[in-house]
Amino acid sequence: MDDNAAMSSLQARMQSDLTAAMKARDETRTATLRMALAALSTEQTSGKVARELSDDDAVTVLNREVKKRREAAQAYDGAGRTETAARERAEEAVLAEYLPAALSEAELLALVDKAVADAAASGMTGPKAMGVVMKSLQPQVKGRADGSAVAAMVKAALAAG
Repeated sequence: MDDNAAMSSLQARMQSDLTAAMKARDETRTATLRMALAALSTEQTSGKVARELSDDDAVTVLNREVKKRREAAQAYDGAGRTETAARERAEEAVLAEYLPAALSEAELLALVDKAVADAAASGMTGPKAMGVVMKSLQPQVKGRADGSAVAAMVKAALAAG
């Protein structure tokens, strides 16, 4: 493909993995990578001007796709459609290979504690500090932890104060 020069390294890796999956006749992996590359392409061309995605942008798009798979799997489980839920989880696992390693609970707790302490040092405590703490944490955990889980940990840490 000629547009490999315009791709992020993550997209290029996904493209070559798609070719390998097609040759290996791995249907789940092929379908998932095609869907992910289509989502990345859509993101590139959305808006008024087409733009080149950085690896960070690509990770953001992949995180969105992983979240969709996770939510769909839960919905299918709730409806008793276990086969479809299993397929969604398999797609989620394929996409997870292209994301940065997730933070462990201990690492996340350490980051939250540090951010809460920093906010307290600048005079912000209690629930009012939530926005300040989340704003300082977001760049550190982006793509490596679920936002709602981080918010719950921050809320608990601020309440424990």
